[in-house]
Amino acid sequence: MGHALCICSRGTVTIDHKRYLFIHKLGEGGFSFVDLVEGLHDGQFYALKRILCHEQQDREEAQREADMHRLFHHPNILHLVAYCLRERGTKHEAWLLLPFFKRGTLWNEIEKLKDKGNFLTEEQIIQLLLGICRGLEAIHTKGYAHRDLKPTNILLGDEGQPVLMDLGSMNQACIHVEGSRQALALQSLGCVLYAMMFGEGPYDMVFQKGDSVALAVQNQLSIPQSPRHSSALRQLLTSMMTVDPQQRPHIPLLLSQLEVLQPSARDEHTTHI
Repeated sequence: MGHALCICSRGTVTIDHKRYLFIHKLGEGGFSFVDLVEGLHDGQFYALKRILCHEQQDREEAQREADMHRLFHHPNILHLVAYCLRERGTKHEAWLLLPFFKRGTLWNEIEKLKDKGNFLTEEQIIQLLLGICRGLEAIHTKGYAHRDLKPTNILLGDEGQPVLMDLGSMNQACIHVEGSRQALALQSLGCVLYAMMFGEGPYDMVFQKGDSVALAVQNQLSIPQSPRHSSALRQLLTSMMTVDPQQRPHIPLLLSQLEVLQPSARDEHTTHI
């Protein structure tokens, strides 16, 4: 379950015998909150995710999320610093202490560039996709699927390396059929690649028009023409978004294709519209 947590003074907490100072709230959603805290023992910043647990099932799901983090020790998968459960009257809060990424998510980066009329370069896209695929490969090797892969669930490290988060989505997601696991990941990964290339999701326009996204995914996606991207990268995206799941390239094949593309990637840091 983890070590006990106590409130030592206003604005500080102790987890695993270490004190952390509350700085400010980072965000919230549903029954969870994320705060920025500073370790008084090391001066490092951390993200403290607090999950409200109303029932025993909520506590079990929070514990599974912590277990998923502990299952992986990979540079492209978010690791868990500490975990504990705190009683609040008849209810509980599960606390997950995680590394803080000041650059935010991949989506933050895409939107920041787009606001300036820029896009990720092909070289940056390939490097990001390589890291994401390596993280997914590690997850699949353990017999799991991420199930909620999207730009907002991919953090960026100081050097721009992608780190997969929201491992709670893998709860009860163990899939024993290799082909199914890979096919699920590749369509979501294709949507991430599309967003990196064009600054928006492949089905954003369909959603905005009020059309059915469920029907849209049953038809082959039309890839926009752009001089920013090589034909090889466009073909890679097309193969990942093909309608037939069994025709999508598996992660190992995708990794080998990306490694071949690396030397020919462009050198610019941003590309103007």
